Amino acid sequence: MLIGVLAGLLLIVAVYLIATYNKLVQLRQRVQNAWSQVDVQLKRRYDLIPNLVNTVKGYAQHEKDTLERVTQARNMAMEAGNITDQAKAENMLSGALKSLFAVAEAYPDLKANTNFMQLQTELSDTESKISFARQFFNDTVQIFNTKIEVFPNNLVAGMLGFQMVDYFTLQGEVEARQNVKVNF
Repeated sequence: MLIGVLAGLLLIVAVYLIATYNKLVQLRQRVQNAWSQVDVQLKRRYDLIPNLVNTVKGYAQHEKDTLERVTQARNMAMEAGNITDQAKAENMLSGALKSLFAVAEAYPDLKANTNFMQLQTELSDTESKISFARQFFNDTVQIFNTKIEVFPNNLVAGMLGFQMVDYFTLQGEVEARQNVKVNF
């Protein structure tokens, strides 16, 4: 009788461990998929930026510093190695793009240029997609991290090497939300 009870308990524990492990693997895969969706949209953004910079160059030759900052921020974002570095680089790039669009406001001919308007529209659309992809990623990370932290899953996750994933967040949120000031 005692052996039967112990065997039953052992079976319950084994089923729980297998189910928890499988759920954590499934959630980890969702996190990776969500990140790949962010990455796709970031790649689209990186591809649009050189065309936008070249269009602006023809109109704003003396805005070399702004154009260089956009290009440098794009390169840093493309080379980021992890989510934290990516978030920092993307925030820098967003700020540089705000400066670029602020420069464009000072050039009525540029604002009327069809190529510039099309690129600006595509970039705006891409920014919306990036925002959605970031939100989806963070929602997926929240589910994964919660599953890892709740008891008794935290015991299983710790034994099996599952680790928390960083959110894709703004760095210096107050600074990131301020309007760009351009002085001529």
